[in-house]
Amino acid sequence: MLDFFISNAWAADAPQAGGIMSMLPLFILFAVFWFFLIRPQMKQAKEHKTMVEVLAKGDEIVTNGGMLGKIKEVGDNFILLEITKEVQVKIQKNAISATMPKGTIKTL
Repeated sequence: MLDFFISNAWAADAPQAGGIMSMLPLFILFAVFWFFLIRPQMKQAKEHKTMVEVLAKGDEIVTNGGMLGKIKEVGDNFILLEITKEVQVKIQKNAISATMPKGTIKTL
């Protein structure tokens, strides 16, 4: 009698296993992330690390804060940066964003 008011709930058929085809979109998404995000970021980090390792006295650099100066002393983690003849600042090596060609300070 209740079947008239409430319909029976029947279980649905089990989905067919697609195997590797069901995982293909996930693999494609991972490959896109790898080639467009992860790989370039790793390459840039490696280039920055090699740039920081080859710093030497007399190099002209730009910091992340935008200060331009000449390296006076190189330590393990810090460098002594001469901004003007009377101003020297100690900064971390990782705060260096780029090296400039020799003579850049004189042209400014």
